[in-house]
Amino acid sequence: MRLALVLAVLLVATPLAAHPLAPALLEIREHAGGGADVTWKLPRARPPGAAATPVLPERCHAVTPEEAAVDGTGVATRWRIDCGQASLVGERIGIEHPEALPSGAVVRVVLADGRVVEGIMGGDPPVFVVPAAPRPWGVFVAYVRLGVGHILAGPDHLLFVFGLVLLAATTRRLLATVTAFTVGHSVTLAAAALGLVEVPVAPIEVAIAASVFVLAVELARDPARPSAIRRRPWAMAFAFGLLHGLGFASALAEAGLPRGEIPLALLGFNLGIEAGQVVFVGAVVAAGASLRPLTRRLPLWGRWVPVYAMGSLAAFWWLERAAALFR
Repeated sequence: MRLALVLAVLLVATPLAAHPLAPALLEIREHAGGGADVTWKLPRARPPGAAATPVLPERCHAVTPEEAAVDGTGVATRWRIDCGQASLVGERIGIEHPEALPSGAVVRVVLADGRVVEGIMGGDPPVFVVPAAPRPWGVFVAYVRLGVGHILAGPDHLLFVFGLVLLAATTRRLLATVTAFTVGHSVTLAAAALGLVEVPVAPIEVAIAASVFVLAVELARDPARPSAIRRRPWAMAFAFGLLHGLGFASALAEAGLPRGEIPLALLGFNLGIEAGQVVFVGAVVAAGASLRPLTRRLPLWGRWVPVYAMGSLAAFWWLERAAALFR
């Protein structure tokens, strides 16, 4: 009951956006003569009026008009700049209106001599200083941060994890269930990121919404007559974890894995997801314990309200995403 009340609070505070926004991607490719090609890729699904734009060094000015085109699940704008003869090494790159990008922006600079340096804009305001050489540890840390931000900004993934907490009931079953979900999404995340499997993003998003709805239906059943799912929640967690891993992989694809450091970036992103998941589960359990005196005074029917709200929200997400398939 107390965890159900926590769910009700989360549903009230959760925006209707069903999935976290993918990070933006800024790629700059230097040419030997001093010019550079710029690609600024934004997710198509973003807050209305969002106008985040890259802030390049003052010595750089555009020499061609901007050309925008749909690129996968994002919109890429490309143009050419002239920054003089000097390299961009040591220069600062920022973002105007960073609040429009909850997941931040990945920056990749291909230097004129072929070296590739990469990072994620951080700080307040977000700034990336172009290093002189690749920094593997910096890439790893950047993708850990990206993974944490992605899971904590994803209402559908968090709602599913919350449902697993409700379904597991005991600490032992909770550990087994969350571990199974982790193993499941780690398998497909790695397989998709390494190019071993390729699944269109839109159908996966529809299926993820359906997984939340199925979990809500199971939670609405009479616990006195447990189904096979309630008796073995880890089995369902693993199966749906495979599905959610493909959703995580779509965000990683949008960010663009650094070609020379794929295993390191993949490991960092997955560890970030796990860290965010652990923080979320811990916060839910702690909140449930603190609300125990309050929930004991609620009527019995009150525990069903958040479960039906969870199912209703999942159904809305499913309809919204399914409709987008035919646009």
